[in-house]
Amino acid sequence: MLLETNNNAFCVRKSNSFISLYHYIQQCVAIITTKKKIDYHRKTNKTIYSLIQNTMKKQIFFMLLLMSCIITKAQVRLQPLFTDNMVLQQQSHVPIWGEDKAGKEITIITSWDNHKYKTITRSNGSWKITVTTPKAGGPYEITFNDGNIVKLKNVLIGEVWLCSGQSNMEMPIVGWGNNYFKEEHKDADNHPNIRLLQVNLETSSHPQTHFTARNDGWMVCNYENLANFSATAYFFGRDLEQHLNVPIGLIQTCWGGTTIEAWTGKEALKLDPDFIKDLKLLSDVPSSKENALQEYKRKKQKWQQEINEKDTGMKGNKAIWASPKISTYSWKTIQIPSPFSQQGLDTFDGLIWIRRIVDIPSSMTGKDLTLKLGPIDDNDITYFNGIEIGKTEGWDKERIYKIPSNLVKPGKNVIAIRIFDRERDGGLYGDTNKIKIEKVQSNPLDSVIQEINISGEWLYKISKHIQDIPNEPINPNDNPCFPTVLYNAMINPLIPYTIKGVIWYQGEANANRAYQYRRLLPLMINNWRSSWGYKFPFYIVQLANFMEHHSEPTESTWAELREAQQMATGLDNTGISCTIDIGMEKDIHPSNKQDVGHRLALIARAKSYNENIEFSGPTYKTHEIKGDSIRIYFDHTKGGLKTKDNNSLTGFAIAGPDKRWYWAHATIEGNSVIVKSDNVKNPIAVRYAWADNPICNLYNGENLPAFPFRTDNWNGITYNKK
Repeated sequence: MLLETNNNAFCVRKSNSFISLYHYIQQCVAIITTKKKIDYHRKTNKTIYSLIQNTMKKQIFFMLLLMSCIITKAQVRLQPLFTDNMVLQQQSHVPIWGEDKAGKEITIITSWDNHKYKTITRSNGSWKITVTTPKAGGPYEITFNDGNIVKLKNVLIGEVWLCSGQSNMEMPIVGWGNNYFKEEHKDADNHPNIRLLQVNLETSSHPQTHFTARNDGWMVCNYENLANFSATAYFFGRDLEQHLNVPIGLIQTCWGGTTIEAWTGKEALKLDPDFIKDLKLLSDVPSSKENALQEYKRKKQKWQQEINEKDTGMKGNKAIWASPKISTYSWKTIQIPSPFSQQGLDTFDGLIWIRRIVDIPSSMTGKDLTLKLGPIDDNDITYFNGIEIGKTEGWDKERIYKIPSNLVKPGKNVIAIRIFDRERDGGLYGDTNKIKIEKVQSNPLDSVIQEINISGEWLYKISKHIQDIPNEPINPNDNPCFPTVLYNAMINPLIPYTIKGVIWYQGEANANRAYQYRRLLPLMINNWRSSWGYKFPFYIVQLANFMEHHSEPTESTWAELREAQQMATGLDNTGISCTIDIGMEKDIHPSNKQDVGHRLALIARAKSYNENIEFSGPTYKTHEIKGDSIRIYFDHTKGGLKTKDNNSLTGFAIAGPDKRWYWAHATIEGNSVIVKSDNVKNPIAVRYAWADNPICNLYNGENLPAFPFRTDNWNGITYNKK
């Protein structure tokens, strides 16, 4: 029997006919289990019963025959890594693995050399063999034979890159509200030798060996398949294909908003004391996701009761601080919407109540109303006149609650919100014009909406600080930022598929812990390399510029994270791409992914494929202090130093022993820059592009931007943050 795949996750799967057969079996079982009804018909009509009996016998026999054929054929099982259209790393010893019956002999034939490989499955049915691949080329076939034949078609030999990180790696060619890549998308059909494998988003508290993928496996790059694929990965791969003239395989395994520790394995994280507590919690989580969820729900219910007991604003289970009758003499004022950090509460985490009196006009009295609060960081329970009307968990979710008509009285009404802020900033932070109460329209065609804007001054009172609150239970399987869960579900199942290297775009989610990231990024790189068993190239995208500009030199978590990323290149076989010039002030997902991919490809072409090209913008080398100025020397100055816009240099700041920073006057001299300021007579340190969103313009002759840097080693604002 010959069974051929059609780009599916397992080489044998339920076909439509099999599914139909399965449903038919269920119907027959149902008939058999309702024998009393048949007995009744037998008594009343022997002819009908005889017809049913004979038909059932024939159909069940035919059905069992078909099932035996399908079961006989359904032997060799492969992961989505091994499907039609796959790419194998050229000139390598490539592992291929799968499952079958225990003790089965499997023969694998590779069409590029007609070599036969044989293996015997282990007691658990697993098997693995290693095949030798030639120079780039194809298409080829791989045949698996265990008595039945499975054949993979359209297999290419080329270069395979793993593409991982958070949302800037995940950002697709189409979607996310962008129209940036329309022309690029149309070009997709011109690159059939680029192949795409997109790992589905999954978490797991324990390492997994299986995963699922979009379209069940490898896809040929075309207009349809590329739409939801990573733009950064595609532009990187397209650049390599054009310059190397070989097939390119891109494996996308990334998840927006996730932390680096989620992508790191347990054995590696054990080396970092900051994660001992989380790993202990992880070890107590049941391996079954169902059991883990039930255990979490039980603990969460108990925790919520403990919170109510701790909360000064609660008495028993009654929200006394939501009552319209309480005195608010000791309460303080706060502006809504506004993050806590802008209201003098920048160090606060814990339980806090806010409330406001709202005058309801007679036209809205006794009517169903809608309360719109925008997003709240992190969790809330919201009350109207002392009665709970809604609650939500999640810092990024819009709060829209119905106020039942029976709660709405004329004149003064009270809105009260209990906010639980777990970490970092908190509060209501949405659009001022969207914090309001609306009258629900009885007539959908009525274009006039009656509303009351409730932004502005509210009252607040702190109930409990975070250190006085019991730790909230966590279900790691439902938290893609929890340590190890993405490594377990989205990296471990890919090992040891042979890859050329990794491109990595992540760090935004760890920016508030940049000093910790100095340890975590090298830890993860070494963890992956150890798991794969070789020191593959690892190329990093440094965070782009983002958020508002500052008129004066400032401290910056993002600058510190960029520094941590660059420090990781102290490891062998690593590289970093600067994107400090292609970010966007109000969008954390820059639209220019072409340059991101191109600059990553420059590194790969130079360092992995030995092209004699410049792959980096200017990087700080050393400096010397001369009187009232500091001279900075750079590496990667091919073509000389310049400003891209031909204007004066910007982005340099200088400080003396008092550690006060001033914008500096900077001039280019050869491959160095001289920095000075009238405000600093005895300078000791220089910084360049040291801000979330710096205004900076230093480039080399290859039009690659200079990397942000600092010459000081003074403790930053993320020092000791965990």
